Amino acid sequence: MTVDPARAAGSYEYGGKKWYFCSRHCLEKFQAEPEKYTGARPAIAQAMASVATPTASPVGAAGVTYTCPMHPEMVRNRPGACPICGMALEPTTVALDQEENSELADMTRRFWTSAILTAPVLLMTMGEMIVGGAAPQVSERFAVWIQLALSTPVVLWGGWPFFERAWASVVHRSPNMFTLIVMGTGTAYFYSLIAAIFPSIFPDSFRGHSGEVAVYFEPAAVITTLVLLGQVLELRARSRTSSAIRALLGLAPRTARLVRDGGAEEDIALDQVKPGDRLRVRPGEKVPVDGIVLEGSGTVDESMVTGEPIPVEKLAGDKVTGGTVNTAGSFIMRAERVGSDTLLAQIVRMVSQAQRSRAPIQGVADTVSRYFVPVVILIALITLVVWALAGPEPRMAYALVNAVAVLIIACPCALGLATPMSVMVGTGRGAMAGVLIRNAEALEILEKVDTVVVDKTGTLTEGKPQVVAVLAERNESDVIRYAASLERASEHPLAAAVGRSAKERGLEIPKAGEFRSLAGKGVTGTVEGHAVMVGSAGLLREMQIDISAVADRPEALRRDGQTAIFVAIDGRVAGLLGIADPIKPSTADAIQFLHHEGIRVVMVTGDNRTTAELVARRLGIDEVKAEVLPDQKAELIKRLQREGRIVAMAGDGINDAPALAQAQVGIAMGTGTDVAMESAGITLVQGDLRGIVRARKLSRATMRNIRQNLFLAFVYNTVGVPVAAGVLYPFFGLLLSPMIASAAMTFSSVSVISNALRLRNVEL
Repeated sequence: MTVDPARAAGSYEYGGKKWYFCSRHCLEKFQAEPEKYTGARPAIAQAMASVATPTASPVGAAGVTYTCPMHPEMVRNRPGACPICGMALEPTTVALDQEENSELADMTRRFWTSAILTAPVLLMTMGEMIVGGAAPQVSERFAVWIQLALSTPVVLWGGWPFFERAWASVVHRSPNMFTLIVMGTGTAYFYSLIAAIFPSIFPDSFRGHSGEVAVYFEPAAVITTLVLLGQVLELRARSRTSSAIRALLGLAPRTARLVRDGGAEEDIALDQVKPGDRLRVRPGEKVPVDGIVLEGSGTVDESMVTGEPIPVEKLAGDKVTGGTVNTAGSFIMRAERVGSDTLLAQIVRMVSQAQRSRAPIQGVADTVSRYFVPVVILIALITLVVWALAGPEPRMAYALVNAVAVLIIACPCALGLATPMSVMVGTGRGAMAGVLIRNAEALEILEKVDTVVVDKTGTLTEGKPQVVAVLAERNESDVIRYAASLERASEHPLAAAVGRSAKERGLEIPKAGEFRSLAGKGVTGTVEGHAVMVGSAGLLREMQIDISAVADRPEALRRDGQTAIFVAIDGRVAGLLGIADPIKPSTADAIQFLHHEGIRVVMVTGDNRTTAELVARRLGIDEVKAEVLPDQKAELIKRLQREGRIVAMAGDGINDAPALAQAQVGIAMGTGTDVAMESAGITLVQGDLRGIVRARKLSRATMRNIRQNLFLAFVYNTVGVPVAAGVLYPFFGLLLSPMIASAAMTFSSVSVISNALRLRNVEL
């Protein structure tokens, strides 16, 4: 990865260059084995070092950087070609109002000009085959000079970008597709040029039955034109892989309706919205930024962010997400997250990063591609020699044509594009369904996962506990009021449930004094002159409060899936609160799907065993680990991995972060904490287990697509190169024209990209 020297985590002097690194980990790896990067992969080393210098900033004037889909470690501050594979670089960020692709415009202009000039050449050499006797008759010598005049601008101007990229491949010692193309077209053109000007220097082995030396301006021009067409088609297809990001960017409105303190309203640009601003959202309008509903209500379509087609009713206190559509109703919201902090901006950022990441399966294609071009050149040389020694007359003419065909038909780009194109389209499709992929490795491994470990609270359940039972020994309202008074100062998740219960009952919550929180036990304080304790049975025993009169009640609550909270007033038990966290409606169906896939589901929770086992029985969960501390969750993941299992961990809290990082695939709920999402490879925007179902389907579809692409690329090259070399000639008398080879080479790359684009329509 190329980094800005001002932001580098470290630097290292090696090979006369100063290298900059994005992390200490990368620096240490390089220091340990610098020859691994500068020896085995000199092309990458030279290209990286050329940009990792104090004088080379990776950010252009407009703040846009460019990278290669096949080699994302290559970053440049302007458009151009990758120094390793020669492919056109793409911007690392996608804009809604995308500027004209200069590379596509240039290739299109060169293609149409070359096509116009090539048509007469093709007509002159194949006229009788195309139009029969209507073809114009000119002398053979005059025809050669016309072909020379028309094909020269095609090869030398139209194909000039290919010569530049081929030369760059020589400089960086990284032969690629353009190396082969230039060797093929260059050989055909310059051989023909010499044959046209100095025909007398060629021996009989180069001459046909008429005694003339054959020229190959026609294949040189046609091949160049076809390769230009392939570049145009490929660049157009590649631009469509970013359609998902553009669709996401298009969700954000351009303006927001600001409500002033005096009640006046005005439309302002979206980038002028600040946290705390009050904004009105009218029927049919898009929610401008992330925030909370203050007044009114609305029915919001969140399908473009969460993948859920049914609109959700939003009332005062509910969260709304920027980019979603208010289909009915009107409300005033308070802006919470704006600009790059909104969920939509985070989604776009995550998808962009994922599209540039590399899946482990790409290593197969990388290994093959590394040796592919040298092997093809060797096969072309062998073809040249064999035909020159054993071919029919004119032997050298046959040798030259077949060697050129071998060079032209080989296409390492099809191999290189097989994986990154599928990853780009697949991650974009996932984002549209509320499944955010942080890196391609997580997407690949998810297909192989056989065990899913899930946290209970916020993952299986709503994560919003509710008071569902009040067992009072004295006035029920006092029990709830006093408990709510103390819990108002607590940050425990159950505390909010007590407060909500008091508000729903219309009770006034008094202020608490002498508040003290006892970790893992409860809270104490004074309320309206009374000593109050709220917490576990252990807290009351520690304070020497007799609970024998209600000792059997907590277990009854737990058997019903509730957590029992004791409330003591003035040294006596005043009652118990039964608090339950409702199971999400979608959880049961999601677990049923995972079981159908042969996946073992393990629930891990810090809650008590009775409650946890009840939830597990209701949902059909295979294994339960209850009363688990945060650090023990990661240990559980390690144990399962030692048993040979491939583990995915789904959670939503800070305490889940170590386990998410330990699992082969970490899955964070989008409704959870930022820490959890940063530790996970996959984030589910909707925040329920149906997202895992979608992610699993996406993983299988993407990996299937990658395998199809690799199969197409391998089979194409495995079959095409021998046929071009002439292995069928002794048996069937068949030879492959270099022009047909060029068309086949173009088709291979375009077919791989077109197959990847099918992922945009996969059902999740």
